[in-house]
Amino acid sequence: MNDIFVSDACAGLEQGIALLRRLSPTQYAAPCASCFNSSIGGHVRHNYDHFACFLDGLPRAEVDYDARARDPRIETDPVHAALRLADAVRALGELDGPALARNLRVTMDGGSGARAWTRSTPARELQFLISHSIHHYAMIAVICHGLHVALDPAFGVAPSTQRHLKALAPCTR
Repeated sequence: MNDIFVSDACAGLEQGIALLRRLSPTQYAAPCASCFNSSIGGHVRHNYDHFACFLDGLPRAEVDYDARARDPRIETDPVHAALRLADAVRALGELDGPALARNLRVTMDGGSGARAWTRSTPARELQFLISHSIHHYAMIAVICHGLHVALDPAFGVAPSTQRHLKALAPCTR
């Protein structure tokens, strides 16, 4: 069951890699006024940082999502960003059953500044990372729309939403 989360997370990262290969550095780093002046690169970097924190924390069984590296090169260089995402895909692919079955401690500042640790599992954290990726891909889709970059209609849309829309499709004919 946990392997499903690994393959879904890898598929999401690979979707991002495919997009990065189509973007110029200018498109990638351009701030978008209608999306809080964020850029595609900023969203990719933020998303990658979360995966990196997860992967870095697994050996210690402690994942600190606030310990992000925030590498500015990932925000400005789509080739470099694609390489880092590919590194994450490779690392996720190397996870075995025991690594996915262990208990974790996880922390993240939820806004109050508190540094509380909670219990989790790698499978649950992969669910979080997948959802987090979709959220940022949705914002990337808004930016791409403004840049006139065509995307697959499913980019940035949650799988459950895709299934819901597909179920509604016969009703709209």
